[in-house]
Amino acid sequence: MSDRIIPLVDARSIPLPRVGPLRPGERPADTQARPLRDLRISVTDRCNFRCTYCMPKDVFGPDYKFLPRSEVLSFEEITRLARVFKELGTEKIRLTGGEPLLRRDIERLIGMLAGVGGLDLTLTTNGSVLARKARSLRDAGLQRVTVSLDSLDDTVFRAMNDVDFPVARVLEGIDAAAAAGLAPIKVNMVVQRGVNDHTVVEMARRFKGTGHIVRFIEFMDVGSSNGWRMDDVVPSSEIVRRIGAELPLEPVDANYYGEVAERWRYRDGSGEIGVISSVTQAFCRTCTRARLSTDGALYTCLFATSGYDLRSLLRGGAADAEIGAAVARIWSVRADRYSEIRTAETAKLRKVEMSYIGG
Repeated sequence: MSDRIIPLVDARSIPLPRVGPLRPGERPADTQARPLRDLRISVTDRCNFRCTYCMPKDVFGPDYKFLPRSEVLSFEEITRLARVFKELGTEKIRLTGGEPLLRRDIERLIGMLAGVGGLDLTLTTNGSVLARKARSLRDAGLQRVTVSLDSLDDTVFRAMNDVDFPVARVLEGIDAAAAAGLAPIKVNMVVQRGVNDHTVVEMARRFKGTGHIVRFIEFMDVGSSNGWRMDDVVPSSEIVRRIGAELPLEPVDANYYGEVAERWRYRDGSGEIGVISSVTQAFCRTCTRARLSTDGALYTCLFATSGYDLRSLLRGGAADAEIGAAVARIWSVRADRYSEIRTAETAKLRKVEMSYIGG
């Protein structure tokens, strides 16, 4: 048992809300009436980047011990949980990491998840190997990709990924994904004051008119190792003002309930951008996302300090109905709203690292 997670014990020993399988059409909601619509699955805790806001080298250096293979969920276990979550009302699955494309035979997992049916299947990647994998990912059943790219300035980007990886190769991956039909492509940029914020307009201009959607993300206090300070946050309102001053924007309604990005479109009709304002404009009240770690822990918030062990249920002989009942119980007592109550003190809490549960 990993010491990173809190054991759920046995599903039969906790006060579950139901006995046996859920009734057809029955869906759990948390204490804030939020449904369980989205599941983000970390398929590996390993990454080939050492981004300073996610896996800084002073923590994730050469001596860092990643999970042994025996603790990592198998493709069959992941697919089984996907079916359970679908029965609870989950509509979208996003594969994350670490860097998910480092997981061997990831295409086989995508094919298995596509076989579940009725799921919106996406993946977030740093783009480092996307150019050679885009076609096989699409052929396996992946529908879309989100690519992390924190600057078009090569010097800035190499410094932020801290492994001297060039912008050009990420752009090649984006082009390959577009050619393969993994669209619309979203490009995520984590913005830090004094680090890369001077390149936001360049990023917007580069993808304007391409059909790709750049999303500018406020630097967040995810985990405990990125040295987060409020002074390093560039509010999304400031980002919109900077871009809008050169490329006029107007607001757009959300696509769906719980969408994390606030949408803005170019007034000339050449596309849109998004801003994710977890720090300055918290959207906890519409959060419908759960996160499954590489070793099978369920986290109900990106900023969680602990998770619930589903792996023991999987490997301990629990039936799907028992696992579903356990998940429903976990979700039904969920009261997370970290971004609404964030303070300088909460930022110091020892929270789960982003590389362990994905973004």
